Amino acid sequence: MADWTAAYDGKLRSMEEAIRALPKRAAVVMGMASMESQGFMSRIHDFADHFEHLRVLSCLNMQSYPFCEDPRYEGRFMNENWFFGPSNRQAAKLGYRLVEYIPNNLHQAGGNKIRALKAQGATIVYWGPVTPMSEANGFLNLGLSNVYEGEMIDAADIVVLEVNSKVPVLHGDTQVHISQADAVVEFDAEIPTIPVLEPGPVEEEIAAHIARLVGDGTTLQIGIGTIPNAVAALLSGKKDLGIHTEMFTESMIDLFDSGAITNRRKSLWPGKFVFTFALGTTRMYEWLNDNPAVLELRGSYVNDPYVIAQNDNMVSINTAITVDLTGQVCSESLGTVQYSGTGGQLDTHRGAQKAKNGKGIIALRSTAKKGSLSTIVPVLPEGSAVTVPRQDLDWVATEYGAVQLLGRTVSERAEALISIAHPDFRTELTAAAEKLGYL
Repeated sequence: MADWTAAYDGKLRSMEEAIRALPKRAAVVMGMASMESQGFMSRIHDFADHFEHLRVLSCLNMQSYPFCEDPRYEGRFMNENWFFGPSNRQAAKLGYRLVEYIPNNLHQAGGNKIRALKAQGATIVYWGPVTPMSEANGFLNLGLSNVYEGEMIDAADIVVLEVNSKVPVLHGDTQVHISQADAVVEFDAEIPTIPVLEPGPVEEEIAAHIARLVGDGTTLQIGIGTIPNAVAALLSGKKDLGIHTEMFTESMIDLFDSGAITNRRKSLWPGKFVFTFALGTTRMYEWLNDNPAVLELRGSYVNDPYVIAQNDNMVSINTAITVDLTGQVCSESLGTVQYSGTGGQLDTHRGAQKAKNGKGIIALRSTAKKGSLSTIVPVLPEGSAVTVPRQDLDWVATEYGAVQLLGRTVSERAEALISIAHPDFRTELTAAAEKLGYL
């Protein structure tokens, strides 16, 4: 019988030893969001003099880290990020050359980056958190994210596993074996959490329009934020809902407890919550831990539109920053300023439409900045990233209604979107549409 404890002990290094063993120039990939590599990310700036240039790849940094925020480290480190969080936004806003955005669709994020790094001749390092090892079989668990982590482990030249006893065990394609690791470090830290955002009256009005589009037996992809939370609260009376989603959220537990989610009528993976990462509260992490009803699979699979489309009655619900009168959706930037990321929005929106009786829904408040700006605009602000192209846009919902745009002409789209814009802006939107030749 193999002695996996001896194998583990033979690869165990201190944080300093493991960091100093890395090449002086490399691309080091972190785990995502709740599974970010807290030990590495909080210490790497202490070893700046050891490196010539280190590219640190991450997705939705949850905490503040000097290596990607302190201008003293410009030129030494670069945080290449698939999805900006608050710290990335601040560093970019101040003009520090410490962060860069990686345009992507979530299901292709890992594979495309691997190909790009190999084409550039980069040494690929994967450094990510895992559960403690099972002494019986040598397996560790990736925990709360497998968006790109499994792909990166397979492709990496060097694999360092950051063992954290706080990481929950998740069922699915989540195992990694000690034989796949070049080094192991131990670093215990609480898993990052986010609060449950309570919806206000406007979000509840938006949610009411969306809830009417969700029937019994629907399989759902629900995004994050107050609008999706409000939608979930209105679905507790539905029957036999299922989950096939990019991100597991708190509201899914509530819907399961209410009896609305059973996963029984799913045409793909019946009986299972299918997702690729989870981010929420400690309560949610405890609920997911060793839960046989959940299945965390690779993002390249979960978010593949052709996989999503295998779920009959699939409905995808995401949010946006702004939509123009032809149906171009921006969900990730403020003009030229990167705010968040594409994530899986286009993946799930397209996949839902391709499903039998499926719907892709984009939701947004009709105004921003305390009602001073319309989020439905004649044209997107200069430099805005188009997250969902107009030819892909299905349903749009605000507090004033929900309209379907697929198959509609430009003039029909403009009329429909103006009808769900805030009444204070409809006259000027109509005038702008006429000037642009849309009406």
